[in-house]
Amino acid sequence: MAFLSVEQLDGRVSSTSGISVDFVRDWRRAALRLNAGHRTAFQHGYWLDAWYAAFGGVAPLIAVISDATTGKDIAVVPMISHVRRGIRVVEFADLGVSDNNAPILACDATIDAAAGRAIGAALVEALRALPDRFDVLRLKKMPAYVGARPNPLVSLGRLGSCSLNGNLVLTGDDYADYQTSIKRMQMPRCWRVFSRHAGARFEIATDVARAHELLDVMDVQQQERMQKLGSRFVLNDEAHAGFYREVSRKGVAEGYAIVSALVCDEGTVATTLGVRYGATYFLLRIGHAGKRWANCSPGLLVTERTMAALHEQGVRRFDLSIGNHDYKRRFGAEQVPLTDVSVALSWRGLPYVLRDHAAQGLRRHPKLAAFAARAMGKPSR
Repeated sequence: MAFLSVEQLDGRVSSTSGISVDFVRDWRRAALRLNAGHRTAFQHGYWLDAWYAAFGGVAPLIAVISDATTGKDIAVVPMISHVRRGIRVVEFADLGVSDNNAPILACDATIDAAAGRAIGAALVEALRALPDRFDVLRLKKMPAYVGARPNPLVSLGRLGSCSLNGNLVLTGDDYADYQTSIKRMQMPRCWRVFSRHAGARFEIATDVARAHELLDVMDVQQQERMQKLGSRFVLNDEAHAGFYREVSRKGVAEGYAIVSALVCDEGTVATTLGVRYGATYFLLRIGHAGKRWANCSPGLLVTERTMAALHEQGVRRFDLSIGNHDYKRRFGAEQVPLTDVSVALSWRGLPYVLRDHAAQGLRRHPKLAAFAARAMGKPSR
């Protein structure tokens, strides 16, 4: 049996048996828990500190899950609550900027399949017991593992049910061997073409001022590209721009936030933003100066040069972000499944959960999904 403890608004704690779940509504308080826990780059303190500060239109709701007998923390789940079309939704602190979402797990937590199911069930029951009367729990883009530990919240859904996936490149220890494996991309030729320009160089920002200069250029480059494609661009609005700059402010000096660029005397030709945690790097954004530079494939080149530089620093796992663009296969990326979870917390949330499950089911049948998209007038991917 799982032990469930729910912190009430008056500070009293009620219990029902095996795992304790308390809720903290201030990220700064919750951040003091599990500082050394297993996490991905998107549960790093620099990321979440900046996230909760930037996106103030939602209410923090952080679950702290612990062993009721020993009092030892098991996991911290960084979430938010907000109202969407009259429905009270609980979800990860994400709003589309994180490539994956997961709980932070204690270093010494032992989580087998049974423990994972108990933790997931305890979280759901704790949310239902709160006086907020939440309607839906939506946990999206979850990896199966957090570090080397199984993600206990995946037990609430079907593995790989997310429409998005990671794109992981494993380079191995010999980067020359990896370069040989992608020789059809002709990155050495692209570098030679770019190097003909006066002052041509690759750089990774080592101070905040330079990182912010490159982010300013990236915002312009990406906005111009999105306008040409007829797509909406929001990453340079006040909240998003402030968020990315705060992540870089906190993380550039120690190599968590990676802002890189191809630069020459004519200006900044291409830019990237990514985050690094341990031996894993996540590429988040790429900008480039457009068709004039197409002969050196600047977006691909700045990505490959970033990978090469980080490989020298010990990075061996490069996730090229969600979204299955063709260039990622050319880099040798393998798709990494992610999991979505939808759980009704009230009768009001049930129709939304049924719709989510129907969409997840369609993803297992691509032809049927394409037919449904055409029937609803949606463009195919």
